[in-house]
Amino acid sequence: MIGKNIYNFCEKIFPINRSLTGDGVRKTLEIIKDEVGELNIYEIPTKTECFDWEVPKEWNCKKAYIITPDGEKICDYSINNLYVVQHSTPINQEMSLEELEQHLHSLPNLPKAIPYITSYYSKYWGFCISENNRKKLKEGKYKVVIDATLSDGAMTYADLVIKGREDKEILFTTYVCHPSMANNETSGIALNTFLIKYIQNLKDRRYTYRFVFAPETVGAICYINKNLKNLKENMDAGFIVTCVGDDLSYSYVSSRKGDTLADKVALNILNYGVEKFEKFDFTNQGSDERQYCSPKVDLPVCSVNRTKYGEYKEYHTSLDNMDFVSPKGFGGAYNVYTKIIDVLEKNGYYELQTYCEPQLGKRGLYPNISTLETAKETNIMMNLLSYADGEHDLIDIANILNIEATLLIDITKKLYQENILKVKE
Repeated sequence: MIGKNIYNFCEKIFPINRSLTGDGVRKTLEIIKDEVGELNIYEIPTKTECFDWEVPKEWNCKKAYIITPDGEKICDYSINNLYVVQHSTPINQEMSLEELEQHLHSLPNLPKAIPYITSYYSKYWGFCISENNRKKLKEGKYKVVIDATLSDGAMTYADLVIKGREDKEILFTTYVCHPSMANNETSGIALNTFLIKYIQNLKDRRYTYRFVFAPETVGAICYINKNLKNLKENMDAGFIVTCVGDDLSYSYVSSRKGDTLADKVALNILNYGVEKFEKFDFTNQGSDERQYCSPKVDLPVCSVNRTKYGEYKEYHTSLDNMDFVSPKGFGGAYNVYTKIIDVLEKNGYYELQTYCEPQLGKRGLYPNISTLETAKETNIMMNLLSYADGEHDLIDIANILNIEATLLIDITKKLYQENILKVKE
């Protein structure tokens, strides 16, 4: 059910033309706000400097198309927003096929696909077209129309901070600058939205949770520029939520250091909670982990994906559509991320309060009748007690036992309630 709900939300926002700037981002953020009930939306004016970057001009496209010599309308932006190179300058003129070809982009290796092309930081106009349709173009005059504006405006982003008992934070961030591609990146927007709803319904939250929806790279840089002090002081773990809708694979991209709490919990859940996954170190990064993990920022951020960006042939093309993602894929990603949240909520360094092993039977913690199932749980409990030395947290102990850390949550709760374990201060 949850996978279907996330899929349906993804389908709702899929048609919107999002870019680094513009009304598509604003519309998307308002839909998220309606879904979760609260969201802080910010506007950063054009030309605002953020570290080494500057907010680009705002781009909005009303219509775009090409009229062939036969009078046929092709590359119609109203049919698929990938037809237009993102941030194209406006144009309305006739030209030869030879002139037009200088501004066309296609993929010979994927002849049916429309590629995703951007030109954020240089003046350029262009159209994207499938290789099959490009080959059909014939000599003659073509009318080229891009009715768009590039003007001083703003870049839009949003966040939501959901307070817990502690000021220490967990970050979930995704980007909102991609047009109609489902896995990259409508899926990240959709999953992040439903993780907000999961946290809103989580009783007695330990951590404070920070959710961010920002344009990739420059948006993340501007967000870090504004919030770096708080992030450095309070973030315990962070995750880039991207490419989480397909059901082909699971994958993980490490933080720059590779041994943070975020890495540790992600690897435990993936190692013991899914059938298989692909592990990529930080040299294979390509998303906003570059910003959050850059040396002077140095935050504990990794990425847990379904199939990693750039690792599937449909990536950055029109083939990355709603048929490429699925309720099953979303459900799997949601399951992984909510397990990560559950483990982080209960993780800690616990200390045994007795000398030698405690008498579990008098506390009702030892089974009266031994079965394979009760024997397994008892064995986990005894091993947990053996490593409850204040030097190993729950994730460390789960890794020693070769089990998913979620299996220790209820056992730890029982032992804590019986004053057998206490949390190391």
